[in-house]
Amino acid sequence: MKDNYSYIGVLEYADDGISVYFPDLPGCFTCADTTEKAVKNAKEALGLHLWGMEQDGEPIPEPTSIENIERSKNALPFLVEIFMPPVRERINNRSVSRTITLPA
Repeated sequence: MKDNYSYIGVLEYADDGISVYFPDLPGCFTCADTTEKAVKNAKEALGLHLWGMEQDGEPIPEPTSIENIERSKNALPFLVEIFMPPVRERINNRSVSRTITLPA
């Protein structure tokens, strides 16, 4: 497992909002109403997707260079970088509510 990953995300603008997808990672996508929120959501989606791939033992593909990304005219590619240790820690240390009974 690597600690740092960088992938190209593609912002795709439409009348009803902005969607983000990662050409190298099928199934990793998000959306938002503003570019700023879409970029933030893209980073979170990338971290969660990569964490899931690590947990499932799936091979993580090498990123495609930005010059080789195919896109439509209303799309904008951008670099998304993620540092995985905080992502792993946040997911693995989530709190769970439990009801317990303790002796008096």
